[in-house]
Amino acid sequence: MNKKKIAFAAAAAALALGAAGSSIAFADPAGQPQYRQLSGVGSDTTQDVMNGLAAAITVNGQKVLGSYDATGSANITTKDPATNPNCTMARPNGSGAGRSALLNSLQANNGCLDFARSSALNLAAAAPGLTYVPFAVDGVSYAITPGSAIPRKLSLTDLKAIYHCDPNYVGTGPNYDMTVYLPQAGSGTRSFWQSQMGITEADVVAGVYPCIKDKKAGAPVQEHDGRVLDDSAIVPFSIAQYQAQSSQTIADLRGRALLGTIDGLAPTVLNNGFGVKRDVYNVIPTSKVATAPWSNVFVGANSEICKQTSVINTYGFATNPNCGDTTKQTP
Repeated sequence: MNKKKIAFAAAAAALALGAAGSSIAFADPAGQPQYRQLSGVGSDTTQDVMNGLAAAITVNGQKVLGSYDATGSANITTKDPATNPNCTMARPNGSGAGRSALLNSLQANNGCLDFARSSALNLAAAAPGLTYVPFAVDGVSYAITPGSAIPRKLSLTDLKAIYHCDPNYVGTGPNYDMTVYLPQAGSGTRSFWQSQMGITEADVVAGVYPCIKDKKAGAPVQEHDGRVLDDSAIVPFSIAQYQAQSSQTIADLRGRALLGTIDGLAPTVLNNGFGVKRDVYNVIPTSKVATAPWSNVFVGANSEICKQTSVINTYGFATNPNCGDTTKQTP
C-alpha cells in the first residue's frame, strides 16, 4: 500500500461475529471457595476464558482455579489470610507482569501464586524453571474506527510499514497522519505484535519508531480496549477478545473499534485459519508438571482445561491441537 496510490474508504458496519453468548464473567474468583488451590494472574487476553474455565472445572466437587484479572482493584489477595497472611500484592497487568509475579512467588516459596496466564511465549531463562502449557489459539488483527482513513483491508507488508513509521503510510512527524498504538508495556499482545511487525521492544523504547505510542493522555493503552481509538488511530486487537465482547460474553470495551482484514483473510470466528495467530498459554512451575492439581488441571490432552472445548470456543478462541503439551520449558 502506497499512501499516494490508495483511495482510503471508511467502513460502515461491524463484523458479524458469532461466539456463543453467556453472562459476563466475574473479574476475580467468585463463589466458594473464595481462595483456590491454583491462583493465577497475568494476561488480559486470556483472563476471561480462564475465568470461564475456573467456573466450569471442579476436582472432587471443588473449584480449584482462581484467576485474577489484569485490571481492577489496585491489590489482590490470592490465599486465605488466616493461613497465609503475606499474599496481598499489587495486581499484575499483562503476560510479562504475570510471569514476574509467579517467579517472585516461587523464589520466595510463599505459595501465593501457582500459575500465570500468557498470550506470548517467553522461554528466557527462569529460576525456578517454568513450563508454558498451550490451551487455545487466538488471532490478532488491527482495529480502526468506522470513520478511519486507514483501509479495512491491508497486507502484512502494509502493517509492517506502518509500524516501522514509513512516511509513505504515516506521514511525517512530529504530527503524523496516523496514531500508531501498541498496548501497555509487559503485554503479551504487545510482544507478539512486535514480533509480527519485525520490530523490537528495545527499539520501541529507544524511540527508533517515533510514530508509535503506548500512552494516551498520559495513561497506558490497555490491550483490547477499543475506546482508545479515534479516526486516525490503529491498534492491535485480539480476535477472541473482540468476539467475546461483541457477544456480550464479557464486558464490551470495543467502543467504535472494527477489525481489519490482513492479506485477504477476514478476522472470523475461531482463529485457526487466520494468518496472524498465536498459541496462548498457562505458565506453571516445571517442578509441578507431574504433581496434582497442576497435572490434573493443565497437563495433557485429557486435562481438565483441555476437556472444556465449548468454554474455550465460547470465549472466541479456537481449540489448540497441542493442548496440554509440556515441551516448552525455560532453561
